[in-house]
Amino acid sequence: MAKLTEYKDMAPRAKAVVERIAAARGADPADINNVWKALARHPSVMEQFSTEIGQAMKPGALDALTKELVYLAVSIANQCDYCINSHTYMARKKGMSEAMYEEFMAVVAVADKGNKLAAAYRVPPDAAFEES
Repeated sequence: MAKLTEYKDMAPRAKAVVERIAAARGADPADINNVWKALARHPSVMEQFSTEIGQAMKPGALDALTKELVYLAVSIANQCDYCINSHTYMARKKGMSEAMYEEFMAVVAVADKGNKLAAAYRVPPDAAFEES
């Protein structure tokens, strides 16, 4: 199990990351998620991940719920329990209904099976699917 560092015990660089995240969320830095408490042991990794996730999840061509669902699908594929839990929670906060979750899970399950079948059969891509 990862060693978690509470906000009050974090190095200044880690505290600065947590304070930025908490301010954006309108939350108390002491209530930061466990992933940040784990990353606080290595502030350079924490800073880099914070920058990358901030860029990927900021408003853009994809809406916030779609981004959460993509993150959730990858988390399921990678079997990351922490991310499955946190991004299911975030998807629900951003509007995912139970019916959407059911349909989403059906797509994830069939995509996983389709990927495994295509890999097992070593199916070559169709020429029509190549980018031009």
